[in-house]
Amino acid sequence: MAITTLQQLNDTVQGLLQEARTHVLAQMGTQLTVAQKTSRKDLVTNVDKSNEDFLVHGLRQLDPHAQILGEEGLGDNVTSMAGHVWIVDPIDGTMNFVHQRDHFAMMIGYYIDGEPTLGYIYDVMADRLFAGGPELGVTVNSKPLKAPADLALADGLFGASGPLLIHDRYAMQAIAHASLGPRIMGSAGIQISQVLAGELVGYLSYLRPWDFAAGRVLAETLGLVVSQVDGKPVNMLSSGAVLIATKSAQRAILTIVR
Repeated sequence: MAITTLQQLNDTVQGLLQEARTHVLAQMGTQLTVAQKTSRKDLVTNVDKSNEDFLVHGLRQLDPHAQILGEEGLGDNVTSMAGHVWIVDPIDGTMNFVHQRDHFAMMIGYYIDGEPTLGYIYDVMADRLFAGGPELGVTVNSKPLKAPADLALADGLFGASGPLLIHDRYAMQAIAHASLGPRIMGSAGIQISQVLAGELVGYLSYLRPWDFAAGRVLAETLGLVVSQVDGKPVNMLSSGAVLIATKSAQRAILTIVR
């Protein structure tokens, strides 16, 4: 794709997300319809669904022949990363959205034949939009973002999944102990954006494709590492324990996990 076309697409998707943010904020003062998906800790609201519908519709207009994988199932049944694939999380951190009205994000990842091309993480309440990809670099609210320092695990805070830390899955307690301390936000998008900004040296959680698709594009563009917890490459159409970290932190974490 030509760089000018990619830049135009990047600008348009950012505008789509900003419009979606306006819709979400307008609905926050209304009575939410909240339902459980797999458990009382896995929620979906009418806003998740309406926002996904809005984003999917907008992306269809931009890229009519693309496949779209959405968390709430309003896109396509995507079984291959061939061609153009958009991966959408309309509200990441729904529990936070329902109970805190804060600390949630919207995320979109764009892949061409499986290659990370564009990514977007929008911290809705902070109005902080991370955008870009390998051809364009990464911006925050249209300002260039420098790659974070390659800090070691021992020199930084670590983004942890609450359930993994509590149940000590994937040696999470040892990883947290080796860092300067764990931080738990309950939103993959928020914590991945903190890694991008250099506020955390890494983040580990059990993630689904829509949880890490956008983050992978942005993180790899900034020289960070995205892998499974054992160091193997991630599969964009499957779930698993995913690590986003500085290269130095990843080396330390793989040593602990192994």
